Amino acid sequence: MSIQVQQMFASIAPAYDRTNSVLSLGIHHIWRKKTVQVSGAKPGMKILDCATGTGDLAFEFKKTVGNSGIVIGTDFCPEMMETGPAKSKAKHLHVDFEVADAMNLPYPDHSFDIASISFGIRNVDDPSIALQEMARVVKPGGSVMILEFGQPKGIMGAVYEWYSRYVIPFIGGLLTGNKEAYQYLPRTAASFPCREEFLALMNSTGMYRATSYHELTFGIAFLYKGIVK
Repeated sequence: MSIQVQQMFASIAPAYDRTNSVLSLGIHHIWRKKTVQVSGAKPGMKILDCATGTGDLAFEFKKTVGNSGIVIGTDFCPEMMETGPAKSKAKHLHVDFEVADAMNLPYPDHSFDIASISFGIRNVDDPSIALQEMARVVKPGGSVMILEFGQPKGIMGAVYEWYSRYVIPFIGGLLTGNKEAYQYLPRTAASFPCREEFLALMNSTGMYRATSYHELTFGIAFLYKGIVK
């Protein structure tokens, strides 16, 4: 699965930022700001952003930790990070980009104050291993933040299902040339553990002393927080 997912993201990487902004109407930027706010990030902290893609969440963290803090963005798909250095320079926000798999992070135990992953945990071959690895590299009492799509309920759920099934593949295919990728991504979001089910997955790792979630935009996305033992 990893090779296929890697190839898929490599193919959509050049148009990824523009497509995300169009499909989410820019709301994904608000979700990332909320992630940083809930994480408890402070100036001087050291942050690891896994599956960083083009670096949007990493840059949000850098705004908060400042020049005295360190932010490292990692991804197992090098092509996804190709625009990162240019964005870093344009934003005057220094982020280090490194190739790494969330299931096998090349960092010592307790290296970071916070580890995060946005819209990437469902694309990992074994999410529980990634959740263990992220907790391993975070200091005791530090936070692991997971921002992921959910499954809205009620009328919003019906509207979102229609949007995901028809609009996302059409627009995603139009902007990236890979309609199949934007059929795959909503499909995985619809079947991925959500709410209490995802908290149970986090707790099953034995790495967290507390877990919680915040529902965002009527359940279209969820923000999960784990406090490392």
